[in-house]
Amino acid sequence: MHPTRKRNGLLILAGGLVVLAVGPLLIPIKSLKNTSPPQALADEDSQFIEINGLDIHVKKMGKGEPIFLLMHGFASSLHSWQAVMEPLSRLGTVIAYDRTGFGLSERPITWQGQNPYSAEAQVEIAVKLLDHFSIQKAILVGNSAGGTLAMQTTLAYPQRVSALILVDPAIYKGGGAPQWMKPLLATPQMRHLGPLITRQILKRGPDLIKLAWHDPALLSPEMMEFYQKPYRVENWDKALWEFTLASRPADLNERLDEVSVPVLVITGDDDRIVPTKDSIRLAGELGNARLVVIAESGHVPHEEKPQAFLEAVTNFLNNIQP
Repeated sequence: MHPTRKRNGLLILAGGLVVLAVGPLLIPIKSLKNTSPPQALADEDSQFIEINGLDIHVKKMGKGEPIFLLMHGFASSLHSWQAVMEPLSRLGTVIAYDRTGFGLSERPITWQGQNPYSAEAQVEIAVKLLDHFSIQKAILVGNSAGGTLAMQTTLAYPQRVSALILVDPAIYKGGGAPQWMKPLLATPQMRHLGPLITRQILKRGPDLIKLAWHDPALLSPEMMEFYQKPYRVENWDKALWEFTLASRPADLNERLDEVSVPVLVITGDDDRIVPTKDSIRLAGELGNARLVVIAESGHVPHEEKPQAFLEAVTNFLNNIQP
């Protein structure tokens, strides 16, 4: 190749690389409008408890044992449990909280030390929340990715868990973006563009919510408002991107034989997010599990079929308690 052509080719290549490196950083990212601090959106019965330096949004009802710790799924909040909290509180103590990155819990953008969005940090928050209320053991109730967290907490702190109630749990799949993409997503360019990507949930969210229900016609305007409320919290878009970057495959299916506590697996018969067959498989592979399949229900039976959910929980408790 002629030296001049070679030099020009290298200059074009270098220029293209500069554009790829600098161009994304020049794209303006407008600030979100009409957002507020979490406390400004809280309810009368909301509590904000400092755990590991973060203000965690909590609601607590009932007293005595058993003690239920409720863990919601991805892009959800403690409001997911609103239909069953009061009935469960007649049985004992109920604590629901917003996981870091969701609901009204604090969403840090910078931090020192452990990544607050990592699975390890989320496990520590769950256990320290029990410590805050001087609770030695609790029944962990987790829906979807909350089921993943409930299982991870049980494996890390088996002495703190008396039983597991896994509601359409994401055990065999999950972990966010493929691992090979994580270095790319963590580049300054993608960190700059990340909020634009996470904001797409504002458009796609309603369709995903309807996908989670067997009968979307049952979704009330009040329930839709609960789903949308966390997107009025300041920095929710940046925090969701950080949560995505921190996600890792849990590989829990390889550790099921380590779970020794009684387990109730509940699933809707029409779960199109975590396939019903996966929950049936999980109940069969766990050594001490009961399975309940709720008819005409999707991914969130505690929302869509709360009475059937409560009946399943009550029967489970009657069988495991002396």
